[in-house]
Amino acid sequence: MASSSPPIHVKDKIELVEKEKQIFHRLLEVLQHFNLQTQLRVAGGWVRDKLLGKDCYDIDIALDNMLGREFCEKVNEYLSYCGEETQGIGVIQCNPDQSKHLETARMRLFDIWIDFVNLRSEHYSENSRIPTMKFGSAEEDAFRRDLTINSLFYNINTSSVEDFTKRGVADLKSGKIVTPLPPKETFLDDPLRVLRAIRFGARFGFVIDEELKEAASCDKVKAAIADKVSRERIGHEIDLMISGNQPVKAMTHICDLQLFWVIFSLPDKYEPIIAEGCERTCIAHMDAAFNLLQQIECPTITDEQIRLYLFGALFLPLRKSVYRDNKGKKIPLVNHVFRNSLKLKASDAEMVISLHNASERFISLIPLIALNEEGKIEVDLGREEIDVPVDSRRRILAGLLLREIKGFWRVALLMSTLLYPINPKQNEELLDRHFELEKSRELFKRVENKIVDLGLENVWELKPLVNGKDIMNVLQLKTGGPQVKEWQQRLLEWQLAHPYGTAEECLDWMRQTHSKRAKLEQ
Repeated sequence: MASSSPPIHVKDKIELVEKEKQIFHRLLEVLQHFNLQTQLRVAGGWVRDKLLGKDCYDIDIALDNMLGREFCEKVNEYLSYCGEETQGIGVIQCNPDQSKHLETARMRLFDIWIDFVNLRSEHYSENSRIPTMKFGSAEEDAFRRDLTINSLFYNINTSSVEDFTKRGVADLKSGKIVTPLPPKETFLDDPLRVLRAIRFGARFGFVIDEELKEAASCDKVKAAIADKVSRERIGHEIDLMISGNQPVKAMTHICDLQLFWVIFSLPDKYEPIIAEGCERTCIAHMDAAFNLLQQIECPTITDEQIRLYLFGALFLPLRKSVYRDNKGKKIPLVNHVFRNSLKLKASDAEMVISLHNASERFISLIPLIALNEEGKIEVDLGREEIDVPVDSRRRILAGLLLREIKGFWRVALLMSTLLYPINPKQNEELLDRHFELEKSRELFKRVENKIVDLGLENVWELKPLVNGKDIMNVLQLKTGGPQVKEWQQRLLEWQLAHPYGTAEECLDWMRQTHSKRAKLEQ
């Protein structure tokens, strides 16, 4: 039985805010001044969002008989005639890999950027996303769009909504994701539309049409996504989904349509091999991470931290897998997904890998920091241990971790609470067991509060009490080197253990420790 979406409240007409009235009035003045017969239509997302009662300042205007650049020049001529300041015109050349098939002109009017492009019809060749272009009618333009809900126009000349597919408004009201033309034809022409359908379906909570799902998951369309769409465009769409309001729903759609490994493609060889059905485990982790995030009140967590936290949660099941690069070096599999499959920034890959590593380290620290386990605490700092009380050891270990992960420590901690305690069978049981989110939330708050109580909240901003020159003087060295670096680390640990210590006390401790070491080595 096909699922259905509850009726959506759609306005009968578009209500313009004052700034939109000013912009559209100015554009009509340009038409009148030059006696132009041009029809000005706002296209796509702005029309959809305004009918849904949402604010939108992403205004794209389609022209029926001239290029966007030509119309912008007319606007400037009119501004000059009126004695007003002319505006700069930005021309974005056609770039098929960026889904820009025709030249777009941009200019600011009343402090809002407006895009101008001509109406077009398209014809795609068999093996390319690059269409053959020509001027088209509004109806042709509407049918070449990805979805019926994005095919609506607002005619500025007549102040009316135009629905050339005859179903854009109806699908908006019933909450349906449908293509204007048969979906398989639409997707083979431009396979990126599959991801756009998923993104809008998740964003609005709309039901994806069954015929669309069947087309999106067929082998020919999957091959077209892999072969015809640039990885940069795939990565951009995935990034929009992860940063959107329903990232788990979007990833679930991708999984249901059997597109997960088409999108997040893996190298030919890697180890250890991931388990069958791992994509469902990835989504279960992300679902738990997203739900946990909703339960905590933490205004200090930024949108960028949330974005990478969700990416990190999605790829948690891949965190122990590696592949070899051309030089035979072992590289985390997650790096390949970010750099090759999605073509996202190298810094994104590095941070997600850092989050995985930090969450593992947090797991070993949770008993020490949050559960107040006493007694001798065996922790390898890489050298002989600093003789300090338990609370000081907590400061050292937590402080060193936070200095590495910096402002992302809270989301790394959140991730670790989902994995704690370590259960070897966790991946097998993940889909069946209920995440104890309340327990994870309490654990997060307990560790967070302890870190704040220890004065470590922004510990990466801590300045060293002792500089390299002072260290060299104590060691009687003329130049720096490994010894200085080692002592810088040890003095940082001393400083973390003694938050109220002075530079002189720190140097005294160094002299005494260095003297003891020298005697032992004699």
